[in-house]
Amino acid sequence: MRRVVITGIGLNSPLGNSYEELYKSLKEEKCGIEYVKEWEDIKGLGTKVAGRVKDVDLKAIPRKYRRSMGRVAQLAAVSTAEAIADANLSQELMSSKRCGLAFGSTMGGNETMFEYMPEVKENMSFRGQNSMAFLKMMSHTVAANLAQMFEIRGRNLPTCSACTSSSQGIGAGYESVKYGMSDVMICGGAEEHHYLSAGVFDVMSAASTKHADEPHLSSKPFDESRDGLVVSEGSGAIVLEELEHALARGAKIYGEVVGYGTSCDGAHITTPSKEGMQQVMETSLEDANLQASDIEYINAHATATARGDIAESHATHALFGSITPVSSTKGHMGHLLGGCGVVESVICLLALNKSLLPKTMNFETLDKECALINVLSENVEQDVEIVMSNNFAFGGINTSLIFKKYKKA
Repeated sequence: MRRVVITGIGLNSPLGNSYEELYKSLKEEKCGIEYVKEWEDIKGLGTKVAGRVKDVDLKAIPRKYRRSMGRVAQLAAVSTAEAIADANLSQELMSSKRCGLAFGSTMGGNETMFEYMPEVKENMSFRGQNSMAFLKMMSHTVAANLAQMFEIRGRNLPTCSACTSSSQGIGAGYESVKYGMSDVMICGGAEEHHYLSAGVFDVMSAASTKHADEPHLSSKPFDESRDGLVVSEGSGAIVLEELEHALARGAKIYGEVVGYGTSCDGAHITTPSKEGMQQVMETSLEDANLQASDIEYINAHATATARGDIAESHATHALFGSITPVSSTKGHMGHLLGGCGVVESVICLLALNKSLLPKTMNFETLDKECALINVLSENVEQDVEIVMSNNFAFGGINTSLIFKKYKKA
């Protein structure tokens, strides 16, 4: 089996738009969640908070590419450009059959869909409609647009699986490199800010509604006083590369992907399964040939929903007991949906390279129905070698990734 390393990183998040900005924000315990005034005008929408990406120049994308992109694809394009530059990939390599993409989002361009469909339905006509509209709304808009913009001609694996979109993208890229189908894979995911995403969780009573006046308190993973998740936007891309290929071209290495598991509960469409969560972590450990005791930090999915946090805590406790440090960074920035897995993977790389195990923002008292896991209520500075990142999505789709610190031979 070939070893798979990370050689490039790019991101846009409510906590910053680079690896170093994200580290600084976590270290300083900043929160990127804010009150969204314009949502006051939306009837029946109870949640009024979100995390948004700021200070990103989407117009830096050439218009010939931008015209077929909604905001979700544009955010992904900026992050991908940064990851490619960080990895110093040549155009010759990117356009070879040995370089591919694995990228996803929960949905395509929400705003485009809201503009396009009502007009078509009301007028029963496609006359005058923008020919680019479908390309912005389609489920694989991110992967398709990135391939065009960066002239990528190898594998293209759209991973559109809601909250596991980008973690499945990383996993698919890892397997592509590990099993020899590619030498380089550009992986990640994205989500754009829109009230549709927030409304979906709001109507299921799963979104936070109590802290519009204090948005920094709105997301409380694992805490007994949590009242739901915060829907946010963001994007991220990482470059995965076969180790010898990376070394041959002198690439810097952030870490190594050593384990991956994905599974489906095959049960309830929205209610999470403790058994499914536990199984996917076991699969990831088996893939990495590791024991649970080898994992030194877990970045949990933990979105601050009632059932999700409880199920995840019991699955985690069943394997790791009460000692392994666990935290969810959704208290810092909300739930990035299709973008959460890749940004949280970058946070795992920060743990490996910067020795920062981030706290769980707003966590004070563990819900009495949660298993007794070691939820971090404060930042911890600790050297770690092996860490895990878990994500779970509607439909019972589960992912678990394991990252290891890279050491030169």
